[in-house]
Amino acid sequence: MAAFKDKKNGSWYVQFRYVDWKGERQQKLKRGFATKHEALDWEREFLMQKRCDPNMTFESFAKLYEKDVKPRLKLNTWLSKESVIQKKILPYFAKRKLSEITPKDIIDWQNEIRLLTDSKGERYSPTYLKTIHNQLSCIFNHAVKYYGLTTNPAAKAGNMGKEERREIIFWTAEEYHKFSEAIMDKPLAFYAFELLYWCGIREGELLALTSADFDFENSTLTINKSYQRLKGEDVITSPKTVKSNRTIKMPDFLCDEMRDLVSSLYDCKPTDRLFPVTKHFLKHEMERGCKEAGVKRIRIHDIRHSAICLLIEMGFSAVAIAERVGHESIDITYRYAHMFPSTQTEMADKLNNIRKESEENVG
Repeated sequence: MAAFKDKKNGSWYVQFRYVDWKGERQQKLKRGFATKHEALDWEREFLMQKRCDPNMTFESFAKLYEKDVKPRLKLNTWLSKESVIQKKILPYFAKRKLSEITPKDIIDWQNEIRLLTDSKGERYSPTYLKTIHNQLSCIFNHAVKYYGLTTNPAAKAGNMGKEERREIIFWTAEEYHKFSEAIMDKPLAFYAFELLYWCGIREGELLALTSADFDFENSTLTINKSYQRLKGEDVITSPKTVKSNRTIKMPDFLCDEMRDLVSSLYDCKPTDRLFPVTKHFLKHEMERGCKEAGVKRIRIHDIRHSAICLLIEMGFSAVAIAERVGHESIDITYRYAHMFPSTQTEMADKLNNIRKESEENVG
């Protein structure tokens, strides 16, 4: 390896050849280093990246991780991961060699992270602590799987925090009825919350809807996209999961309401968003409606919980509900299990009958 001084401005540069992933020889030139040492360090790290050498710094590997993983993810998903990496991981491990980070280093890092506080001066929740650790472990897993690192020190150190199951807060049908009456003075808000409650769709799914998503002849609504506001721009992405792509049968009254909404919009193109508002607008209307109706305040996402709880109360199975709201049925069963009516007595009675029948047949 060699570094050269630029006679024009006194800075240093490196120029060298390497073999790329296609097996072809390439030439690399990098200028603008303040010292010869910085130039040689950069060349060394670059070549280790190309050789997939686990002795590269954690910072260098983080760039490889981004290059490998980012194209596979939705932008909002990557931005969440990037925030954790930049703020909670790189400040601690950036200059360390990837292969020299030990489980004890991870434990020391965990203890530091546990002491951090948010903007309100409060310690991070167990759920967020687990999210931070999981991201670090994902990076090491990637290095083990694709770059020759022998072990994942984060996995050996064990997780920090735990996933907390929040108590499910929801409205009864009566509470929603009071709320909806209170916001009828703003038709766009009223129609938006009607869809959220009676179809159980997510907020992002609502804000991505167009008139083309409605089939009024068959009373159906197609969910195949989601809305996000990212870096000051409106972004339409695929739904949260594969299961989120679905067709929902609307009740007749809701179908009539949506037909009225579409017909009332002047010069509405099939690709125009039906609800060209922000999440802040919905939150404001939620708070206003709760106050005027005198019902308890819940989050907008809790309206989805309310829709699911209503369907459970009506006697529908976890599989049927999951198909409507875009969940895995196991998620419905696990999260809302305590709300399903108990069938233990019915099970025991049927088992008794089977036993009696078998005894009678043998006798």
